[in-house]
Amino acid sequence: MSARLFLPLLCAFSLPALAEGGHFAFGQPAEAAKADRTIEITLGDMYYEPSSVQVKAGETVRFVLNNQGSLLHEFSLGDAAMHAEHQKHMLMMQQMGMIGEDGIKPMDHSSMGQGMAGMDHGKMAHDDPNTVMIPAGKSAELTWTFAKATGLEFACNIPGHYQAGMVGKLDVQP
Repeated sequence: MSARLFLPLLCAFSLPALAEGGHFAFGQPAEAAKADRTIEITLGDMYYEPSSVQVKAGETVRFVLNNQGSLLHEFSLGDAAMHAEHQKHMLMMQQMGMIGEDGIKPMDHSSMGQGMAGMDHGKMAHDDPNTVMIPAGKSAELTWTFAKATGLEFACNIPGHYQAGMVGKLDVQP
């Protein structure tokens, strides 16, 4: 793999342009124990139930996510532009064989050549605080404090899933 193709992937998940002061412009991760309320969301194959959620600015919400589908899915908070950018990175990861049925697979970077084995690949992890991957039949949680009133989406950015309708509306009210 050439460095030209690999370098965009190194920065794929840091998303500094989307953050303000070390946090995402629309909020930050929080501890589940500090949640004001819990919202349960079912992930099916190419849908979320419920498909829309309303929260308030300043509210801390614990999302309990149950993947009842037969495929790996993702729950990612952001706006449409963030999801479009994240989808590009997920496609690269899929093309590199990094996405398996249970999530992101570790890679043997020593086979990549051109000095890639000695690089710090820590930013290649799928560990953004606004995103969680949930294998089929599994559950996960994500807790978030919403900073300001805005329109957001929760979406699955695994290649093709968003386009197939796996996106929901998240209205953050004042």
